[in-house]
Amino acid sequence: MPTAPQTTDELYRALQENSRRPYGRTRTVAAEELADAAEQFADPVALVRALLELQEAYTYGSEPRKSPVVFARLLTLFDEQPEVFDERLRHLLFWRFKWVAHALRQLPEVPLASLRQWSAEMRDRYEKAGLALQPYYGQAYQLAAHVGEDTALAYELWAGRARTRLSDCEACEICERARYHLAAGDDARALRVWEPVLAGKESCQEEPARSVSYALLPLLRTDDPERARELHLAGYRACRRNPAMAGEVGRHLEFCALTGNEARGLELLAENRTLFDEVDSPLDQFDFLTGVQVLLQRVEQLGHGELPAAGWAGRTWTVAGLRAEAGRRADDLAARFDARNGTTAHAERRRARLERAPLLEALELTLRTRSLDDVTPATPAPAPASRTAAALPESLPELIAHARRLEVEGHPEGRLVWARVRTLVTARDYVHPDDDQVGPLVLLRADLLADDADRAGQQDEFAEAAALHEEAAALYEDAGAAGHAALSRACALLARAELPPAPDTEENGDGDGVAAKAAALGDAHAGMVRLHEQAPALAPYLEARLLRLRATVLGLRLQTTRQEEHVAPVLAEVDLLHAFAVRHDIASQISGAALLRAGTHALTGDLPAAVTELDALQERLQAHGPAWHLPRALGLRGRLRLGMRDAQAAHADLTEALRVAADWPAHAMDTGRLHADLAEACLHLGRPEEALRHLSRAAQVQLRHGSRIEALCTYSNAAQLSLDLGRVEDSIALLDSLLAEPDVAAGQLDARLTAQLRLTRARALHTGEDLKAATAEFVALAAESAGWDDDPGSHAMIAAETAVLLAESGEFGRAREAAGQALAAHARAPRYEQLSNCLRELARLQAKQQGADGLADALGFLEDAARIAEEAGAAGYAAGGRPLDVALAYEHGRVHAYAGTYEEALAALEKGLALLGEAGAGGEHAGEWAECVRLAGAVEGIYLERPAPALARLDAAVTRLRAAGHDEEAEPLAALAAELREKD
Repeated sequence: MPTAPQTTDELYRALQENSRRPYGRTRTVAAEELADAAEQFADPVALVRALLELQEAYTYGSEPRKSPVVFARLLTLFDEQPEVFDERLRHLLFWRFKWVAHALRQLPEVPLASLRQWSAEMRDRYEKAGLALQPYYGQAYQLAAHVGEDTALAYELWAGRARTRLSDCEACEICERARYHLAAGDDARALRVWEPVLAGKESCQEEPARSVSYALLPLLRTDDPERARELHLAGYRACRRNPAMAGEVGRHLEFCALTGNEARGLELLAENRTLFDEVDSPLDQFDFLTGVQVLLQRVEQLGHGELPAAGWAGRTWTVAGLRAEAGRRADDLAARFDARNGTTAHAERRRARLERAPLLEALELTLRTRSLDDVTPATPAPAPASRTAAALPESLPELIAHARRLEVEGHPEGRLVWARVRTLVTARDYVHPDDDQVGPLVLLRADLLADDADRAGQQDEFAEAAALHEEAAALYEDAGAAGHAALSRACALLARAELPPAPDTEENGDGDGVAAKAAALGDAHAGMVRLHEQAPALAPYLEARLLRLRATVLGLRLQTTRQEEHVAPVLAEVDLLHAFAVRHDIASQISGAALLRAGTHALTGDLPAAVTELDALQERLQAHGPAWHLPRALGLRGRLRLGMRDAQAAHADLTEALRVAADWPAHAMDTGRLHADLAEACLHLGRPEEALRHLSRAAQVQLRHGSRIEALCTYSNAAQLSLDLGRVEDSIALLDSLLAEPDVAAGQLDARLTAQLRLTRARALHTGEDLKAATAEFVALAAESAGWDDDPGSHAMIAAETAVLLAESGEFGRAREAAGQALAAHARAPRYEQLSNCLRELARLQAKQQGADGLADALGFLEDAARIAEEAGAAGYAAGGRPLDVALAYEHGRVHAYAGTYEEALAALEKGLALLGEAGAGGEHAGEWAECVRLAGAVEGIYLERPAPALARLDAAVTRLRAAGHDEEAEPLAALAAELREKD
């Protein structure tokens, strides 16, 4: 707190401001300072209010030892000055007897006799105050349940009584009743009792998050895993990182452990690492640590005890080490509670949780499915063998010979064999075989370097690929393999040509390096031709690969420029490759030539010719092979058919491509691209759920193959699609997982991609009605994007959305500031429709929330929107939705209606109808026209009390709409007309 309040008014304002902060140390420290400050005023009411705020901060900040101390002070003030406590303060005082009872139960050092004494004190105080005892019996039942006594009588004495104003809220009492049936082993009845809370019909500060955490396992046991999944996502978000809900977090960790989601459990544990040190409640610690141990025990049982885990600060933990420490501490807490209570209840409850077997082998909780292997910080496991893979030779000479044969064929399993060779060669005890078939060590080293270079190129690490190819070429020359050296140098030329051009090499001022890139590719081709001419007699497979590189580099140039003059050179090189491959019967290069020709036709826009080429190629591949080219051919044809707007045929091709790709190593089949293309096809076919599954699988494959940026972009698309489908919690959970990645959290990832992930998450939070969290994220993004000098349009969009959220929160001053930022950015990069929508919504919100008092400011927003509409008209911009001038007129009408200036409202709506014109009822804007008529009818008939002209307007509009076939748009107007007639 910067300065202590000097007056009681300042104190009350500070208390109100602190009450808006989230629970935690910051709020608690401020509450302590305010309580100290309240002592200086000769105003006992101020002191009482400050102490009530302090007790609330301790209670919900998980500091149960301090809450009873503050309440004792309040109780003393009540006994000494009862007149200070008005009806509201008196209600709060008696309500918080329950808070103290709960706090004392959490502390094993408090004797059971003291707990019973406090229970008796509560009953005595309630009876003297003439208050009904249902709340007392509720606390008596909770004490019996905590201790482990027979609860049947205590439950009946509580549950059989009528609720009072001091009873726990309906949601909390539902949770206690459900837990009673849960403890009796009746999952189905517990879930029936819980239904109003789980369905969101009853809620409070702790609910439904608390109930959800207990209901997860019963839902699994009653065969409702999908609902358990949905509630886990929503419930976990409500309790994460909250010290007062550490027990709930522990139960979510347990749920992950028992559903095959151990990797997600470790991720959630890392997100809640602060709970190890922040939770002051021994009972909450007990619940949390038991959940932690259930998770870590499962991870260890699966053979991953050496994985790193997030635990207490000050040291590095492994799963095994943390499991042991958490178990030791939780055992100690159980023993302390049982010693205090004189039972074995806590040890037995703990044992039951630890001995519970997994309930499901695998439940897909989020769009990002991960296994423990995905988080293991070890050397990547070798890729699984394909269905067609043969057993590898045992002897090293045979293994090397096999790898080289596969290399000659272009077989996709060659990389797996080279990986095995590399493992053997890099071993400390490696001895190179004296075998003519193997050749010298320098030749083998060159082969391995060439394989490394190919992998680097496939990861778009072109500089590294070029360097490795050059190094391999030098070693090939040392080994006397001049043909291989020439091929490696050609590969190096291609890799260097694919490097982004330096800014000072861009020609003709194109600004994006197209000319420089095209020149580099042309130079690379010329270099390859020289290498080809100068090379000694090449083996046919090497010469075919060199011809393939020549055609490829020219294809890339065409792809870069899309210039007609670059088409013929590509096709000429393709013809050379095809003729050579046919002459020497090299099947893989015959197929390669066909793929290059089809790609060239596609780049020129001749999609039918490309598809025809691929039809012929498919027949050849099925008859003569190589079979591993079939997935690529089908995938390319599927993409072309998407371009031809034949989504059904594209879906069939891509589905078949995935099926046949499963026969070969995944790294060589680009299955990530196939899944992404299938997602697009599904969207065109109106199958968004299927599209979402394919997007998620595409991202998983991309991550597995090291394409991290591409994977995060795909996941971003999946999150947005999930949000569009109304799966808000799925979207948020996916984005939370991505944003928690170490490189993302540390700011090492591309800043704009991270911002896009955060923006989508903020929108999802807003859709999920978490306005506070959404607004905070938008405000932060608006501040960051203000520095994007190269992209003012994005800042305009973000600032506009930020303004709307601030207005929804009632912060119109800050909303006006954000709108000003959006307008300034819009001046540099126009976003007409987004800004118009924003300004009109700001006007609506201000008029709706403030009525006549907010009219002037609301009209100010509309004046800005009018300028935007004029600018758009001058620029020839056509809005995608309602015309901007029509939308503006309608909003003027709505704003004036909220402010009570009904004549102005009606005039504005008449203007909107005039702008739409007589054709409005039957044209593409029939919906907008009908809404203008409806609101005009309501203003005229209800607020201006002129039903006759309003009915005439409505009846005529209904007739016109129905005549034009717009029955749905006519219904609200007919309903309003019927309402006016009934009133009349």
